[in-house]
Amino acid sequence: MVNQQKTWGWFYLICFILTIPLSNWMVTNIGTHCYPNGPCVIPVWPGIESPSAVLIAGLALVLRDRVQDFLGVKSTLLAILAGTVISAGLSDPAVVLGSTCAFLFSELADLTVYTPLRQKNQAFAIIASGFVGAIVDSMIFLQLAFGSLSFLEGQVIGKFWMSLLVGILFFVMNKNKKYNVASC
Repeated sequence: MVNQQKTWGWFYLICFILTIPLSNWMVTNIGTHCYPNGPCVIPVWPGIESPSAVLIAGLALVLRDRVQDFLGVKSTLLAILAGTVISAGLSDPAVVLGSTCAFLFSELADLTVYTPLRQKNQAFAIIASGFVGAIVDSMIFLQLAFGSLSFLEGQVIGKFWMSLLVGILFFVMNKNKKYNVASC
């Protein structure tokens, strides 16, 4: 059981680390439209666009919760540092700075929401912390990376979609008791 938890922990850790450079590269290279000196964007709701890495960043918020569950807060913070180092060679310095600060401060916000709720209702904890993390992450990232909060609404919506999707998945899996997420 302990070995299985460590294996899952390392899997989540590696995936989380890789989402950071992937997001940082994607935001300036892939999208339906790329703004000069700004992000590449995708639609996340009718009439609302967001920087393209929004879904990867939303996934990162969920993976970060899983790393915390299996390996602890210290490992999560070290993963943020590792992802930042990898990103440094792939992205614009402003994007790396924005991403680093956003991940760090949204992790602290996540701790205050996810950690106390996860024992009571893990699905709700994922959704609630994803929403709070999306707001904190988006505000910091957009301001530092692009000097504008123009895409804040789209960022929060896109990241929240991912948290909501995973929260529902966890709820269904725990309700059916076919797969106990807490005991991976």
